[in-house]
Parts: sequence; structure tokens; C-alpha cells
Amino acid sequence: MEVPADSAKTPPERVRTPVYRQLYVWVLTAIVLGIVVGAVWPSVGVGLEPLGTTFVNAIKMIITPIIFLTVVSGIAGVEDLRRVGRVGLKALVYFEAVTTVALALGLIAVNVFRPGAGVHAKPGTLEVSGKAATYIQQGESQSWWHFITDMVPDSVVGAFAQGNVLQVLFFAVLFGVAVKALGPVGAPIAAGVNNLSAVIFKVLRYVMFAAPIGAFGAMAFTIGKYGLSTLTSLGKLIGLFYGTSIFFVIVVLGAIAALNRINMFKLLRYLREELLVVLGTSSSESVLPQLMRKLENLGAPRQIVGLTVPTGYSFNLDGTCIYLTLAALYVAQATDVNLSLGAQLGLLAVLLLTSKGAAGVTGSGFIVLAATLSTVGTIPVAGIMLIFGIDKFMSECRAIINVCGNSLASIVVARWEGVFDHDRARRVLNGEAVEPLEPVREAQQPVAAGASA
Repeated sequence: MEVPADSAKTPPERVRTPVYRQLYVWVLTAIVLGIVVGAVWPSVGVGLEPLGTTFVNAIKMIITPIIFLTVVSGIAGVEDLRRVGRVGLKALVYFEAVTTVALALGLIAVNVFRPGAGVHAKPGTLEVSGKAATYIQQGESQSWWHFITDMVPDSVVGAFAQGNVLQVLFFAVLFGVAVKALGPVGAPIAAGVNNLSAVIFKVLRYVMFAAPIGAFGAMAFTIGKYGLSTLTSLGKLIGLFYGTSIFFVIVVLGAIAALNRINMFKLLRYLREELLVVLGTSSSESVLPQLMRKLENLGAPRQIVGLTVPTGYSFNLDGTCIYLTLAALYVAQATDVNLSLGAQLGLLAVLLLTSKGAAGVTGSGFIVLAATLSTVGTIPVAGIMLIFGIDKFMSECRAIINVCGNSLASIVVARWEGVFDHDRARRVLNGEAVEPLEPVREAQQPVAAGASA
């Protein structure tokens, strides 16, 4: 059959899905309803907490298997094992550069706007109790190098059972390298891993149907438990944090995206479902598996996504970094602790270490903040009680920024390696039809799957 001469000019077919069938619409509606229920009937909102925690637990149930299978599949499919080390090194270099910018941006913002000035709080009068006391105790028991020792699990089963992303990633890399080193003997194992990953992603699809229910329950609990009045009591700090975070995404990440031929606003639109789920649950881990799948669909090869995203959840927490500098210096300003420029730069240096290894779960930022203040010693740790009431509201923004940063990181590293499929990314971000990922077909051809894009 002859192809018409003007066929190349025919615009590609766009994917048209009815609004009522789009997940992000249901999640957004659920968040709004959760806010209403929590504000109007606080006791009912608090009672809905199990809906949110059950959904997050369901996601956590499959996070470690997906990370393990994705990483092993990617490494087994790569042609040269040296590429794995090269990708890991490039990812870490990128993570360190961007998180340093995030920390510095928070430092600048809090010095310019000084949200804690005039509070004059006395640390000795601040009562430390409840969950806050637990967070502080955990933070004080951590050292700046804890993420290094925590990386190696004392039990493979324990790493999976506890859901420790970094430990599972460490074992998955070793396992994947071993499978690849076996050559033809390891080929059936690689094929089995790909087949099993197809099943796990199907399970993920089923679980994501419950996302609106989970977001509704989590948001209703947050508003019912802490109240809208909590937002206004420290509105200046909250506003500064959200404003700084938005600036970081639009300007800093936007510039990085532009350098890599990606429109940041289109990328955010593409990830809107995941970002809304994070907003509802306050946990970036709740979208980790689906995020990896979407980045693959965007044009980043599996071995790149499998290494950068899980590693980024411990080493590339941009939102957490912004929060840490803002919160630490807010406490210093509120408790009348004057820090010189040198002392603030020293604090930033400590944060470069303590911010690494923080899990993308609710409360982790507060624990790392306590650990940082304990390490520095010049800012009273008890002062973090000043912001404990609003930490839940700030954790939502932290998690969203972390997801944005890790999504872009995979694209940057893939392009750095010269394996990012720009044509596919353009079509996906424009809403045009693309060839769907076919896990079953990939499972039959593990080498080709690993070398895709």
C-alpha cells in the first residue's frame, strides 16, 4: 500500500480520555472533600485516618519488590556493567549539586524574610511530649554518617520486610550484577524477573484505584487533627516555605529541564496524578512505583530509572533540603540565637550530610532537623516544638518537591548517558499517542528491554 505524500503532515492522534475517568480528577475531588469533612466535622476527619494509612501501607507493600525487580532487570539488560557504575556516579554528582542549591536557596530566603524574628521564644518553657518527643529522640540518636552504615542490611529478608528502600537498592544492584555476570546461565533468571515485574505492576494498577479513598482519608485526618487555624498561626513561615519551593521548581528545576529540552510545566502536568496523591497522603513513597513506570514511558530506560529514582529518594530530597534550612534558621531566629555567616555556612555543610538518607515518609524531615540541631549544638533542639504543629502541612510540600526533583533527575541522567528518547518524551508530554510499554514482550527479550531508548 502506498503512503500518501502528505501523510507525514497529518497530526498524530491525541489520547482522549473522558474527564470522569481520569485518576487525577478523582484524587483532586477527594482532597477537597477531605478538607471539607476535616474542617466541618473534625472528629469524623480524625476517625478517617485508617483510610489514608491503609492506602499508604498498600503502596509500601509493593515498593520494595518493584525496586528490586526493576533494578535487577535494568542491570541484567545493560550491555556493559561499567555503565551501571557510571550511571550511579553521575546520579550522585547531580544529586549533590541540586540539593546544595536547594539548601542555599532556603538559607537565602530565611535570611531575607526572617520569619522567626520577634517571636522571642524561650526553649526552657517549651514542653516536649508525644510524637514530637519520639522524633527528637530519634534525631538525637542519629549521626551524620548514619546513612552509610544503614545502606548495608544485616538481613536480606529484613530489608524487604522493613521497607528500607536504600538497603533493597543495595542488594538489588549486587544481585543484578551477579545475574549479568553469569551470562547465558543468568538469562532465564533475567527473563523470570521481567515476567514477575509485569505481575507486580499489574498489582500496582489495582492498588492505585484506591488512591482517591486514601487521599480523602489522609486529608480529612490532617485537617481534623490539626485544624485550619494551625495554618494561620505560623502563616509567614508556611508561606515562605511554599513560595521558596515553587520558586525552586519553576526557576531552578525549570532551567535544568530547559537545558535538557523538557518543558517543566508539561512534565508537571504529565505527573499530576502522582503529585495529587502525594498532596493527599503527605508521602512521596506512595507514588514511587507508578513514578518509575511513568518515567519509563516518558523515554528514560529502565536501568536509568531503576537506579536514579530509588537512590534519589534518599540522596535527592530537594523539598526536604529547603525545609531543613528554613526550619533550622527559623528556630534560631525565634529563640534569639544569632548565627554568623560562618556559622550558617557550617550549618549548611552539616545539612549536606544529615539530609542524605532521609526516607520520603511523613515525619522524616522533622527527625533529620532534630539530628542536625543536635549535631550543630548552637540551636536548642527543643525549639523545633515551635513548628511541630505545622510540620504535617509542610511535609506535603516537601514530598511534592522531592517527587518533582527525582523525576527530572532521571531525565537528566538518561540524557547525560545519551539514551533518553526525546521524540517519545515530546509526544507523551504533548498528549499524543505512543507505543505502550509491553512488560510481557520485554520479559521475553531481557537484553533488548534493558537497552531500550
